[in-house]
Amino acid sequence: MPDPLQVMTVFGTRPDAVKMAPVVKELQRYQPHVQVRVVVTGQHREMLDQVLQVFQIVPDHDLNIMQHGQTLTQITVRVLEGLDRLLGEQKPHVILAQGDTTTTFVAGLAAFYHQVAFGHVEAGLRTHHKYNPFPEEMNRRLAGAIADFHFAPTPQARENLLREGIRAESIWVTGNTGIDALLMVAGMDYPIADPLLQQAMASPLRTVLLTAHRRENWGEPLERICTAVKQLVQRFDDIQVVFPMHRNPLVRQTATKVLADVPRVVLTEPPDYAPFVKLMQSAYLILTDSGGVQEEAPSLGKPVLVLRETTERPEGVEAGTAKLVGTDTERIVQEASRLLSDQNAYQQMARAVNPYGDGKAAQRIRQVLFEHFGVKG
Repeated sequence: MPDPLQVMTVFGTRPDAVKMAPVVKELQRYQPHVQVRVVVTGQHREMLDQVLQVFQIVPDHDLNIMQHGQTLTQITVRVLEGLDRLLGEQKPHVILAQGDTTTTFVAGLAAFYHQVAFGHVEAGLRTHHKYNPFPEEMNRRLAGAIADFHFAPTPQARENLLREGIRAESIWVTGNTGIDALLMVAGMDYPIADPLLQQAMASPLRTVLLTAHRRENWGEPLERICTAVKQLVQRFDDIQVVFPMHRNPLVRQTATKVLADVPRVVLTEPPDYAPFVKLMQSAYLILTDSGGVQEEAPSLGKPVLVLRETTERPEGVEAGTAKLVGTDTERIVQEASRLLSDQNAYQQMARAVNPYGDGKAAQRIRQVLFEHFGVKG
């Protein structure tokens, strides 16, 4: 291929930006053999911009679809129309999108309509429950049905794809690009601007980090999680809980109702990606319903209790770095108490090897594309 390989990367949310950043940076190292066009949809506006700043990525196109209270249908239509316009003007050799957001599924659909190759980064994750998580499970499956390149983070993800009839020669096990990003940022000397976070991270108390925002946990499940946190703080006087609250008003409403006046519970604004990595590094234990955190925390040696009924990341549970505890108050209190009081149980989880990657996933993805398109880089 004498002309440069034209790659369009599409992402819209903060987790997508984090996981695509290493791929963008890796491809940019090989210019002029590759031309990378970064398209952002702006599905998470402020949170997206923070990540772009950390990794020093300047988008070539911004669809800027964010509107207050938008529905999944509106996101789908706006992203599809925006990409349709772009692909009418320029035809890349391949479009890359990652994970399970609506942006990812729609990027695949737009690539299909324009007969452009589609590469799915973090392919093959499955819970096998159509509505759990919603809409992520179907976004993943639909993106997988369209993809030409399946970049699976783990052997188990590859097996899921093979069971669905995906050809073995279109699947590559690369590790997870989120680990690439985490290791890049964990090594940075990054200042913490938020005084509440500064204070929490300087405290001699053991920090339990809580993140909870998933749609299926809105309402009663989140109330049960917050009640568990309240009970843990009452039971252990040497811990503090830091809860960076998602911007969703439903999440904030529940969090403040149950936890606003509880001593040693710090409710903060969601930090930028880099300070969040530093917060994970300083935590003793992590309670989360986030998929990304399940993958990242083991690389930092932090045990994770997963506040969900299902997970499309069973490798962490099988490796012993994470434990699925759901949203039952009593179960959360019981499992967290065990890790806070039993040093052996804690060390067993903290020392488990991260099954999600070694920090070289982006490199492997770039090598596959170069080989396929005949790029001499």
